[in-house]
Amino acid sequence: MLENTGERIIPELMPITNGMLLEHLARYYFALYYARGRVLDIACGTGYGSKIMAKAKKKEINEIIAVDVDEDTLKYARQYHYHPLVQYVKANAEDEVLPDQLGFFDVITSFETLEHLASEEIFLNSLYKMLKPGGTLILSTPFGAGRGKPTREPFHYHQLTEDEFTDLFKSYGETEFYYQRSVLIEPKREGKHYPFGIAVCRKSK
Repeated sequence: MLENTGERIIPELMPITNGMLLEHLARYYFALYYARGRVLDIACGTGYGSKIMAKAKKKEINEIIAVDVDEDTLKYARQYHYHPLVQYVKANAEDEVLPDQLGFFDVITSFETLEHLASEEIFLNSLYKMLKPGGTLILSTPFGAGRGKPTREPFHYHQLTEDEFTDLFKSYGETEFYYQRSVLIEPKREGKHYPFGIAVCRKSK
């Protein structure tokens, strides 16, 4: 059994009222609306979210490739969150060969990954390459002081400002931005503070 340390989400070891768990679950349930075809869940962690999508959309999803860099975490995922539609794969999100390794996808989910990466541009370029024309990327990240600036979160490389975040997706044909506060995910409302941003990006056909 993995230890529940840092930012790792292990639903089996967390009370259902845990705020971080509920935030993560909300993002996966939000993504269900878009999930179809061949899906990539990158930085899948313990696999609970990949299994949620597989079970809920088993008629629309052909396959989920669930990727993480940590082998122990993947072993846990295979044991506790197995689903016949999910394949757990070890890979590095910052590796330039990721598209050659994983192939092409109709939908890509990337939740709370960007803030952990030094090679932000490599990662985003790989996501774009792996997304099929007409495909959808759903990506979330917490807001903070900005690129390259210190963060109080020990596992975060940095946290982008809202403007830096929304500026990342200009190569996509259509992008919608949503904002999250606890389990609430909604379009931005003036005067409201949101700790997290979610981009839903559709690649031009």
